[in-house]
Amino acid sequence: MQSSLSTDRLLLRPWATGDADFVYDMYSRWEVQRYLGRVPRVLPDLAEALAMIERWKGLDDPVHGIWAIERTQDRQLVGTLLLKSIPASGELPLVPSGDTEIGWHLHPDFWGQGYATEAASTVLEMALASGLEQVVAVTNPANTASAQVCRRIGLDHAGQTDRYYNTTCELFVTSPG
Repeated sequence: MQSSLSTDRLLLRPWATGDADFVYDMYSRWEVQRYLGRVPRVLPDLAEALAMIERWKGLDDPVHGIWAIERTQDRQLVGTLLLKSIPASGELPLVPSGDTEIGWHLHPDFWGQGYATEAASTVLEMALASGLEQVVAVTNPANTASAQVCRRIGLDHAGQTDRYYNTTCELFVTSPG
């Protein structure tokens, strides 16, 4: 069962069915989706938002999770934080690579306020403390904002790779040791 985590300003908690309107609002925006996946697309309807939440809730892992990022001051949802198995490039359907990926998606109303860095730092610290030896992040080469978050949380840029998601990404990894 996925547990909640907290920071000074944020609560990272499991997603709930009641969060579907926010999920739909965020993932139906091109500015959020434009860097996600090999062929980005916006979320078409509320039913797909509900299906996403159900998949996220079904991830039963003691370390991996997909958390709702909520401000503690007003309980406002601001985005998603992911720590999950990253799929290897190859034949469809893609299969797990054996590596763990950290990622974040924030609603545009909350960009530039440090929430991604704060949430990702907390989850990365938890992941490494739990025994994971390495965590990776991949970003679209044009997504400079996410690359900056990677650096802020202490990930090292390792160049470009095509090992994941059947696309070329910038690769960031945890420092050895």
